[in-house]
Amino acid sequence: MIVAKMTTPPSSKQAAGIEAARHVVDGMKLGLGTGSTVAYFLDALAARMRQEGLSVTGVPTSQQTAAKCRELGIDLTDLETTPELDLVVDGADEVDTDFRLIKGGGGALLREKIVAAAASKVIIIVGANKMVKRLGSTFLLPVEIVPFGYTATRARVSALTEGSAYVRLTEAGEPFVTDNGNFILDCRFPRGIEDPDSLHAALSQVPGVVEVGIFLNLCDLVIEGQDDGTVTTHPRA
Repeated sequence: MIVAKMTTPPSSKQAAGIEAARHVVDGMKLGLGTGSTVAYFLDALAARMRQEGLSVTGVPTSQQTAAKCRELGIDLTDLETTPELDLVVDGADEVDTDFRLIKGGGGALLREKIVAAAASKVIIIVGANKMVKRLGSTFLLPVEIVPFGYTATRARVSALTEGSAYVRLTEAGEPFVTDNGNFILDCRFPRGIEDPDSLHAALSQVPGVVEVGIFLNLCDLVIEGQDDGTVTTHPRA
């Protein structure tokens, strides 16, 4: 475990994003995650591109990320053109001690998992208080499902998640729709998820489930920003 002092980062998320940008090498093909912490990484990456002439291409995991990359001048590609990536940088809602993740708070879990699986290395960046002993302790588990028959799918998912699966809604009260045109079920676990591996396997077998927000074996390094402006790196053994 290595602790490094940042200069004057205004937040733990920005500290993590700046540190992750230092891992990018000229010419890399990057997977670019989604979320507020990743936005800080993109800002830091764009700054290195301007200052050092760094040249990279990125596969965005959401329309939101793609739009920010265009604003920052980061060249984009896709997995059809670039199926193998050097590095993915993404955030997470929770990370446990076995490097398992909960992702999908922003609704991009399906694309995020596809992109992460295409990379040689995955760096997860988080702000303070995202490292947990048990997944599901502080954050809902997202499950992406197809709209067709979603009431029946929700019932089956609820049976596997302590009856706690609810359709994610927008502020207007309509079902939230992902970039893939799907719905999200959010599942609450008051005592956390006892066995993430078994739950992932069971949910993946439910007809109508597209992807589960538990990420297994898809993280090589966690960069954790702290409230005091330091970052702590957690390499996977």
